[in-house]
Amino acid sequence: MDRPGTPVTMELLAADSRALPALLLGLSGELVAGIQAGGAARGFDDIRPAHGFAFARLAPHGATVGELAEHLGVTKQAASQLVEELVRKGYVERHPHPDDARARLVVLTERGWACTRAADAAAADTVRPWIAALGPERFHALCADLARLAPRGPVRPTW
Repeated sequence: MDRPGTPVTMELLAADSRALPALLLGLSGELVAGIQAGGAARGFDDIRPAHGFAFARLAPHGATVGELAEHLGVTKQAASQLVEELVRKGYVERHPHPDDARARLVVLTERGWACTRAADAAAADTVRPWIAALGPERFHALCADLARLAPRGPVRPTW
């Protein structure tokens, strides 16, 4: 919370610490909604946010169902169902795994890559007002600070 000229006290830090989770969740929700709406406007109206998180793991080299399940924090059965849905919709396909004859590699199709590019463009559109509100320097500093704090948790882009 921006309070120019206000000295930072323990009380302010405590209040900010309580407010931060709600603020981050609100921005996250806004980002997901913006990507969802932007993807639909670009012709990908059959995709849900969970699909986008899967695409983030599948780009650039694909993943097994087990790796996808771990990334999404779901069971292998749930990941298998998600993959089957994405295969039916033409976003992914299964290939033989180059290093494990028992496994199949799930990779994005050209349609999957086109959807990923649309989501990237929609994300940029969603973030543009944030840059305008903060200014380029403060926005860059915010990104740098968040990068220092961001966990390497299960749901994250791998590119």
